[in-house]
Order: sequence, then C-alpha cells, then structure tokens
Amino acid sequence: MLNQNYEALTICNTKKAIVLLLTDRAEIIAQRDGLMIRSPSITLPFPSIIRLDKYVHVRYKQVMLSRKNILRRDNYKCQYCGRSDLPLTIDHVVPKSRGGQDLWENLVAACIKCNNKKGDRTLEEANMKLIRKPFRPSHIMFLKHFVGQVDERWKPYLYLS
Repeated sequence: MLNQNYEALTICNTKKAIVLLLTDRAEIIAQRDGLMIRSPSITLPFPSIIRLDKYVHVRYKQVMLSRKNILRRDNYKCQYCGRSDLPLTIDHVVPKSRGGQDLWENLVAACIKCNNKKGDRTLEEANMKLIRKPFRPSHIMFLKHFVGQVDERWKPYLYLS
C-alpha cells in the first residue's frame, strides 16, 4: 500500500485492499497478471499495488533496536568473515569499555570465533575489517521478511524511501 505521494506504507492483505478500492479510498497502481476478483455484481483486477487517495500522516517508523533485528539487517551473516553457518552473537564495533554505545551504527552480527578474536579491541587493534558498515535500517527493509519474496513490481516503490 502506497501513500498518496507514492511512498510505501505497508503490506496489506487482499481483503483490505479490496475494501479500500470499493470504498473509493484507493486506486490500483499495479495488478496481478491474469487474475480477477469476481462477485455476482462486480469484477475487479487483482491488486498488487494500491495507492491511497488521501495523504496519511505517519510518524517516522523506526525499527526497534534488538538482537533479532541486527541479525536480520546483517542477513544472518558474520560481518567480519561472512559466514552464516556458525552461531551468531552481537559485537560492539567500538567496545563499550572504549565508549561504544548500543546503537545501530555500532552493533553487528558476528560469529563467536570472530567476536572472541576481536575481543575488547578496536577494529584497527584487532587488525580486522567489516564486510559492511553498520547502519540504521528503514522499516521498508524489513517488509520483505513478513512477505517472503517481494513482487518485482513493488521494488521501485520500496526503494524510494
């Protein structure tokens, strides 16, 4: 579901999309090829993307900082060696003893081996490098985890944000 300005808001189920369409509160932007929704009195294209007719003010949606969300952001891979077949933990890039905080930009997924190798040292002191710099994710990044595979037609709207 897109806001009036084409910003992705959320992923809704088909029933909600149909209700919004029938009550003239949304329009179809993209439909599923060859699929129709039929009733005795109406036939509608099966919606893939809908856009609301009125702008909805949404407070900034923040992804909560949690172990699960850090692992999800880092795609369940160690950010030092890239392995995903080992148990993962969370590492502070700048150790807490050196003033590092519990922030998205300072926490990464790490395998136990790499976490122990780095220890209570900085990246330079441990002679280690990050595969990818940690960042604060947007709520859009996590939508695909609730849906599974993202429809190709959604991608231009999901990556606008």
